[in-house]
Amino acid sequence: QVHLVESGGGFVQAGGSLRLSCAASGSIFSIGAMGWYRQAPGKQRELVATITSGGITNYAASVKGRFAISRDNAKNTVYLQMNNLKPEDTAVYYCNAALRDRATWEFVNYWGQGTQVTVSS
Repeated sequence: QVHLVESGGGFVQAGGSLRLSCAASGSIFSIGAMGWYRQAPGKQRELVATITSGGITNYAASVKGRFAISRDNAKNTVYLQMNNLKPEDTAVYYCNAALRDRATWEFVNYWGQGTQVTVSS
């Protein structure tokens, strides 16, 4: 069994910063790409940022230059540093990780429970 546990969400004023963390635990063989997604009320879940096991990053246009994704492979943890937050960044943020199945050698997607980020104007 694998668990992704997020932390670091909260309430912040526009222009402020928050740092999200997501730690994977349990029966882990290897982890491929990790990432952050978000879902605002009434909207579909959207990609925020991803990072490969080798450190290659990808960002949504709306957060490029403001957010930074990083990971610590030794701790099976991915981070999202969010700077210059805007009210439109308000959403539930979900951690995602692709874990390689030891038996099939295929990657399986896992999701965290989500953490609320609220940005006031």
